[in-house]
Amino acid sequence: MQTITKPQTDNTAVAAAPETPAVTPVTGTILEQFIEKATAGLDVKSAALREKILPLLKADTTAQEALKHLISVAVSLTSAQAPDWKYVAGRLKMLEIYRQSGRNPLYDYPKTLAQNIANGVYTDNITAKYTAQEIAEAASWQNPAWDMEYDYAGANLLVKRYLCEWHDNVAELPQDVFLTIALLIHQDSPKNKRMAWAKETYELLAKRKISLGTPLLMNLRRPHGNLSSCFITVMDDSRDSIFYVIDQISAISKFGGGVGCNLSRVRCKGARIKGVKNASGGVIPWIRIINDTAVAVNQQGKRKGAVTVSLDIWHLDIEDFLELRTENGDQRMKAYDVFPQVIIPDAFMKRMLAGQDWLLVDPSEIKRTYGKELGALWGAEFDALYEQIYADAKAGKLELFKFVNAKEMMKKIMRSQIETGMPYLAFKDTLNRYNPNKHDGLIVGTNLCTESHSNVRPTVLGDKKIVDGKIVSEANEGLIHVCNLISVNLANIADDEELQKVCRASVRLLDNAIDLTDVPVPEGSLHNRRYRTIGVGAMGLADWLAKRDITYMKSAQAVDELFEKFAAYCTQASIDLAAEKGTFEAYQGSDWSKGIILGRDRAWFTANGKLQKEWNKIFDDLAKHGIRNSQITAIAPNTSSSLLQGCTASVLPIYSKFFVETHGKGSVPNCPPFIKEKFWTYQENRNIPQTTVIDVLSHLNKWIDTGVSIELVYNLNMDVRAKDIYDTIVSAWQKEIKTLYYTRTIQKDGSSATKEECVSCAS
Repeated sequence: MQTITKPQTDNTAVAAAPETPAVTPVTGTILEQFIEKATAGLDVKSAALREKILPLLKADTTAQEALKHLISVAVSLTSAQAPDWKYVAGRLKMLEIYRQSGRNPLYDYPKTLAQNIANGVYTDNITAKYTAQEIAEAASWQNPAWDMEYDYAGANLLVKRYLCEWHDNVAELPQDVFLTIALLIHQDSPKNKRMAWAKETYELLAKRKISLGTPLLMNLRRPHGNLSSCFITVMDDSRDSIFYVIDQISAISKFGGGVGCNLSRVRCKGARIKGVKNASGGVIPWIRIINDTAVAVNQQGKRKGAVTVSLDIWHLDIEDFLELRTENGDQRMKAYDVFPQVIIPDAFMKRMLAGQDWLLVDPSEIKRTYGKELGALWGAEFDALYEQIYADAKAGKLELFKFVNAKEMMKKIMRSQIETGMPYLAFKDTLNRYNPNKHDGLIVGTNLCTESHSNVRPTVLGDKKIVDGKIVSEANEGLIHVCNLISVNLANIADDEELQKVCRASVRLLDNAIDLTDVPVPEGSLHNRRYRTIGVGAMGLADWLAKRDITYMKSAQAVDELFEKFAAYCTQASIDLAAEKGTFEAYQGSDWSKGIILGRDRAWFTANGKLQKEWNKIFDDLAKHGIRNSQITAIAPNTSSSLLQGCTASVLPIYSKFFVETHGKGSVPNCPPFIKEKFWTYQENRNIPQTTVIDVLSHLNKWIDTGVSIELVYNLNMDVRAKDIYDTIVSAWQKEIKTLYYTRTIQKDGSSATKEECVSCAS
């Protein structure tokens, strides 16, 4: 079966040492060697490269400078009709980094390992846990030829973002990265199995069958690195809690995590403080501080922090919240570096469809009057209290409230989405209905990319006192959602047997990561122990479909069948881990302990599943052993990691058959991996009705136990109306989609709304 990988160059040629020192002028022989290595086995005419490079060369041009010129030329030649030029540019980028490394030979893993440990680049866990003989055996697995399979976008990103540096020089090459990660992730596994598991993991990483979340890929081999991608916290309605959460956000951002923060408990603008009217400034001033914290505390120098702030749609500050990133209005009420997210209960959607009013209230008044935290309720309990509050407001019994037309509120949301790409939407009742841990709390919002979520609760701070000259506060333990992410590259998966193998390895890898990570906040460590949440995702679905000559618009059945297998394989893997290591701490009372999987009982799978044998075994084994991880699957957006993998992002249709992506790292030409052979099979998202995309993803969504990051694309050249956007949102809710991520619009002049990439969530 056709795979994404391109013809490999000869191992000896690839691993050869640089021919001449980088400071000497390039010779014709060296130039020819560069061109030959870069074009071997690809469908390109090397003469075109020679023709365009010669005018750029001068008498004193060095080999390094010549490589930069060659890369630039190869990039310029890339098109949908000649896509192999991007692989030429990728190989040239690797040759460039080889010369910069000055290594001879390129790969001497024991030496590289010792140097990086001595220089403080790597943790010393490998030499502490593995014998010299095991390290030498692992070194024999390295295959330099796999470096030559990256296209330019992937090679460029790998070099610029993920290779460790030492005094501005590369401290490692790609195969060092994958081997070191593989050894570290299995360092505490049984000694009679860990080398086999490490080899399997190395090969899956190096062959790009799986893609790690950015913190795992960036931090695992570094000392004291956070490995988790996603965090969610919640503010309580007090100054101490607010600043405590802001400190949590700064700690998480420092170590590369993306943060979700729910503010629905914080009182609204004009609310009372200690009985004084109009004393509160509401949530916006606190969001502005969060915004500045995200900018100030960057992710290890790679980029600014990334935070999504969420607010329930009944909160009186919701209208100001929807204007956070718009260009008009009071700039003192703006926060351009956070990502707003609106939490929507079923009650709102029902009132909207019925053309009814919606009530906005102050959470502190509700808590004071009714003795309940409105933001901590969902389902029937929320509905009952809300109806009571609604009636009392109609009777004039509340101090702070406002009635708005529900459809007009949705129009404001849609208007903001078209203008800014946000807010994200999270359907709270759907989130909690499918929450396997509803016995132990509730979900109040989602992570930065909307695919990961679980129970959280605020830390309640106690009385302050002086200890050893420092002010400290006794606090009860809150819960911060933590999740480690990985994505299966479907474009490189050959068959069901390989999919099962990759799912099994991914679950074990992520479960191991839970025990290895240094979580930046204690509430996150508690969450890890209590729920052991992981997120196995997928990317390259559009490529998987194209290889099978299935267009996206007609893919619902194929997607349904594929992701049923995905769900079964991942669930069985976690059950097998429970038999080996035990269940997550909060297992008793969870849906899993009641024989409920994906929110459904055994009878549903008997009636609707196609894998009867597999599901029967899963339910039998679950009853016997329990399950290791309370949440297992989550589909991240994979914006940047798909570049590393050389496939299309996530599970959406392709954005375009060919485009040049411009961002902080420069301009990069991109096209799907099989575009030359399957040009007419690939369908562009901008040409597909988004209700169709939602329908396809609803078939996928029912097999994912956490969430799917769904980016919507509205092409205004297709006569898109407000009703089309409205219908898409309603359809998503009705089909039990849990969240909607970024909204991208293509203007009639061809421009597209700018989307800021999420570096945290495997993307």
